Amino acid sequence: MMTERVFKRKIYEVMKEWKDQRKGSTALLIKGARRVGKSTIAREFGKNEYKSFIAIDFAKASQAVKSIFDDLDNLDYTFLQLQALYHVELHERESLIIFDEVQLCPKARQAIKYLVEDGRYDYIETGSLLSIRKNIEGILIPSEETRITMYPMDYEEFLWATGDNQTMPLIRAAFERRKPLGDAMHRELMRRFRLYMLVGGMPQSVNAYLETNNLAQTDAVKREIIELYIDDLRKVDLSGKASLLFEAIPGQLAKSKTKYEPWSILNYANKEYVADMFKDLEDSLVVNFSYRCTDPNVGLGLHRDIDSFKIFLSDTGLFISLAFWDKQITENVLYEKLLSDKLSADLGYVFENVVSQMLKAAGHSLFYFTFPADKERKKYYEIDFLTVKGTKINPLEVKSSSYMTHKSLDVFRELYSSIVGCPTVIYTKDLRWENGVLYLPVYMTGLL
Repeated sequence: MMTERVFKRKIYEVMKEWKDQRKGSTALLIKGARRVGKSTIAREFGKNEYKSFIAIDFAKASQAVKSIFDDLDNLDYTFLQLQALYHVELHERESLIIFDEVQLCPKARQAIKYLVEDGRYDYIETGSLLSIRKNIEGILIPSEETRITMYPMDYEEFLWATGDNQTMPLIRAAFERRKPLGDAMHRELMRRFRLYMLVGGMPQSVNAYLETNNLAQTDAVKREIIELYIDDLRKVDLSGKASLLFEAIPGQLAKSKTKYEPWSILNYANKEYVADMFKDLEDSLVVNFSYRCTDPNVGLGLHRDIDSFKIFLSDTGLFISLAFWDKQITENVLYEKLLSDKLSADLGYVFENVVSQMLKAAGHSLFYFTFPADKERKKYYEIDFLTVKGTKINPLEVKSSSYMTHKSLDVFRELYSSIVGCPTVIYTKDLRWENGVLYLPVYMTGLL
């Protein structure tokens, strides 16, 4: 049986800020994909920051517990019931009540308004698929919520989990000084980063790797998580079409198309129905959507083409397992090749996925840009990602190797010279500046 570790997560500091600043005036709602670590961090927070806490897991709670929230006329009695059922004494302004998987008990989420107004205790809600209509139908969504999103472990958190507290400060210093690290150090850092890509940032898969030091067994854990996501999507959409759209993500990215093409998977389906499935998929937070921008200017969200997008998995470790789903991993050969960068297949789409994950974790919304490469509009240039800094747009091009040609980036710089900030190539070699372009090793992406 594996040891369950509690990993250090950056979101913990955000939770402390909420506690110190809001002082019970709002509940904290932690959204995120299943198995991303929401329940664990909420319980750890309750244990460390309060005199006592009650954690109600609505996935396991009895009907007796759920029925408590049907009638809140007497909150004194409500709190007595909870203390008796969970054998925990609550202390005014010193106790926390956690509603875990709150979407499974809509009445409890609606009750937040009155519980917060009462003011005796603090409240944290955690949930997956929170925004999907069937989970909020017929209830009043409380406005007394501070909402934050929890993502898979970023690269620094992964390094912390492996006991490495030195690598990220080194990477950060090199990035801030715009100085290369040197060939030997860079090769070692790329090796560590490829390990992060393979294991991913889901706490269960990281725990499996640390426990077994075996990538095949780690892959088995990742596949269990993917199957859980597929099962969830089949519950949301009984036709199975939503799960098909999810399973097709690696194949869609591998084709190097300028957008996700659902009709190649579903053949024929009502456009509005397909749009609803994509919305449910986006709300699930198991994926990250990158939208095509029609005008690369500050305020990218104002120029979002809602019909043109790419879809990435929120965790690249899961993405790799899904991409090689048809291969039964009984030994580490595939992973060894990926780890040593010797796999013959073009892995550009894998690097695009990890860059999307790192940008999202760093607080960026995801946008890309396409523009004609000829007058007939038969060919198009593409900028993989756009980020904003101040009044400038930073175009990012992702390379899965040391390949340094970047025609799209060069033409974009010419066309939009007045708004371009720092043109950047994210690739697998050491940091360098050349002809006004920043060549950035992929493990520095999260610092942009």
